[in-house]
Amino acid sequence: MRAGAAFFIGLRYLLGRAKEGGRYLRGAAAGIALSLIPIVVTLLVADGMIRGITDRYLELGTGHIQIFNHMFPRQAAQAIPEIETLDNLRGVWQEAHGLGILVSTRASRGATIRAVERSFLEDEGSLKYLNVISGERTLGTGSEVLLGEELARQIGAEAGSTVRLMTVRNSVEGRFIPRLSTFIVRGIVSSGYREIDSLWCIMSFEEGMRILPETTPVFLTLKINDPYTGIDQAVSALYDKLDPGYSIFPWDMLQYAQYSSYRSTRQLLLFIMALIVLVAAVNVSSATSMLVIDRQRDIAVLKAGGARAAFTSGIFLWSAMLTGLVGSVIGLSAGLIIGTNINGILHGLEIVLSFFSSLFNADPVTILSSGYYLESIPVIIDGIAIFLIGLFTVLCSVIASWIPARRAGKLKPIEILRKY
Repeated sequence: MRAGAAFFIGLRYLLGRAKEGGRYLRGAAAGIALSLIPIVVTLLVADGMIRGITDRYLELGTGHIQIFNHMFPRQAAQAIPEIETLDNLRGVWQEAHGLGILVSTRASRGATIRAVERSFLEDEGSLKYLNVISGERTLGTGSEVLLGEELARQIGAEAGSTVRLMTVRNSVEGRFIPRLSTFIVRGIVSSGYREIDSLWCIMSFEEGMRILPETTPVFLTLKINDPYTGIDQAVSALYDKLDPGYSIFPWDMLQYAQYSSYRSTRQLLLFIMALIVLVAAVNVSSATSMLVIDRQRDIAVLKAGGARAAFTSGIFLWSAMLTGLVGSVIGLSAGLIIGTNINGILHGLEIVLSFFSSLFNADPVTILSSGYYLESIPVIIDGIAIFLIGLFTVLCSVIASWIPARRAGKLKPIEILRKY
């Protein structure tokens, strides 16, 4: 008999009436679907959180590539004419970092000083992720700064208020002497991520060069059109263009520890969720065993008619595969629907839970606190990972059902017919 016949018999068992064994297979398919929903939602949320945080660091923090001139630390700008010939270049800016103590009339906090060119704030990535809470995003020609929302909250600063910044300068004798500079807060900004907002004091590059120590190096921040897939090609091209005195650091090297931590956490979560799929695959094996017991008479008739053991086993393997396939399609589809609407679902849960908490005079419930997480989770769908999850589920279903299917192929028709 042909394999097509085994396929259609297996499909009939799955879609047939409950008393014909369909209840076992459909129950197993439902179990697979339920096990895949949290896996897909976890994948989408994890990828969205990783991409959302990484995008903010890339567009507002490290840039896509950083270039240092080790021979002349303050003359990195000499490489700009060569860099501007790079394909897919979005922009290149001078930047310098330092540390200082920000003092207001209410409190003082340590801050990371970022001296950037004004055009950096006009880049499309900066415009997308740097939200204005109050005041303006731009910097004038005077002594003005932009403060991260959390940093401004900690020192009680507002747009238009005056703050003092304590840094150090080098004396003629080579000693460090405190320097106190006064700035006007031009705006309060937020990246949507607390770790960034609690550190940054952003000022113009000219002001940074005035107050930072003379030993502070200047580096170049580059942005390209596709930092995720085109970074290696861009770095290779830069090495060909620039002198050996320059060091080039792509974003995945600058954020290696943090990005590796995110990816490891994601893989661990998926591994834990995959154990649920293995349990669901065992249910498929149990359903196949029950189906073999219920359909012994069909097996006897087929074998008495000349069906081989491989054909009989193939019927139940097809049933298991179709069960895994149907469960995978339903589970993956439901997971994608939930995952792509996760922000709305979480917001709805917050409203419902806050309503019930208000009945007991409790504080409103916040599932995703903007103080520690992203304000909204980007939706990132990894099609290859989704496909591999579905394929893994189907393979597990077939492998788990191999023993009961093989047992069905070895059944002797004479012994079965004697019972009936």
